Amino acid sequence: MHILRTLRKIASVSGCSRDTAHLFSENMRLTSPREAVRNQTKKAWALLAMMLLLPLLLLGCPMKQQVEPISETRLMLNTFCTISIYDEGCGDILAATLDLCAEYEALLSMTVESSDVWNINHAKGKPVAVSPQTMELIRAGLEYGELSNGMFDITIGRLSSLWDFTGQSGVPADTDIAFALTTVDYKQVILEGDFVRLGNTDAWIDLGGIAKGYIADKLAEYLRENGIQAAVIDLGGNIVTVGEKPDGSLWRVGVTKPFSERNDLIGILETTEASIVSSGVYERMFEHNGLRYHHILDPLTGMPVRSNTVGATIVSVSSMDGDALSTIAILLGLDSPNESAAGEGWENESVIIKILEQYPSYIGAVFVTENGEVVQHGGIEFEIKN
Repeated sequence: MHILRTLRKIASVSGCSRDTAHLFSENMRLTSPREAVRNQTKKAWALLAMMLLLPLLLLGCPMKQQVEPISETRLMLNTFCTISIYDEGCGDILAATLDLCAEYEALLSMTVESSDVWNINHAKGKPVAVSPQTMELIRAGLEYGELSNGMFDITIGRLSSLWDFTGQSGVPADTDIAFALTTVDYKQVILEGDFVRLGNTDAWIDLGGIAKGYIADKLAEYLRENGIQAAVIDLGGNIVTVGEKPDGSLWRVGVTKPFSERNDLIGILETTEASIVSSGVYERMFEHNGLRYHHILDPLTGMPVRSNTVGATIVSVSSMDGDALSTIAILLGLDSPNESAAGEGWENESVIIKILEQYPSYIGAVFVTENGEVVQHGGIEFEIKN
């Protein structure tokens, strides 16, 4: 009975409703007095154990939320990364989340010496032991390559390294592009247990097309594990909303109008907990001799891809999926994708839609065509701005 008195006090503090306690009482009336005491004691111990575990799940972060979040921004992943947390008293978790982001960058970046990717690219075809996280990401990249018939290819590293989208280096030489194209073939990535090797010894892996999405997913997972109830992760275009807003309203995320000089919006997405990733030919580009060159490269030509879609925003459960699918949408185009990417039995005009619908994490999309048309697909709430 002492345990039950303690339990009632804990239940009162934790917000357990009187209806729950009433339900316990009704169940006990259906048994003998001795059995009732035994059941009552078992339930008391079970609930007490649950309450003792609760602080461990929250890791010291109080459950109270605030309207204005605490935020911190750092320059990582070649962009500004911002984490905003609405739970009070969680500054330590905020800092730890950004530290975790830096750790993933050091593991997955193509340009950071001693990273797993750098080690693979400089091993001249020899097997390289990698972390489970790197292996997970590479496996996913190969799956995206298979699904897009090679238009999304993680062995584009030699090619992407030729291009400087600040515009300072101009357009790479034709001979350099031609050589780099000979190294692009995701089927030359060989996985053996915990080891990765490249069948083409000149090839380089570049996971930049999915790394930010993968990292955003891991940061969101970390926040949830630490009891965070409301947060926003912004990794320079990769947005992940965690939990619900403190006021109960939907999260509102703006979609940028392509080529807008003032970062005008074409509309607002309203969503619950989700990932929102945008890709576009207007994000990183330069002009040379009157022509625009953007950062989404065609693995068949080595040049910036030309399609009828200039912007794609994917709403999904997985930010990694959103990262890959938004890029694939630009590569293929909405209505008339590159014919070489259309698999057998697929109608060209619906290739990207068929790819999107194969992913369970996919929720919806907003596309902007080259003539400015806004096309919506899937189950999303999107308010177009005039």
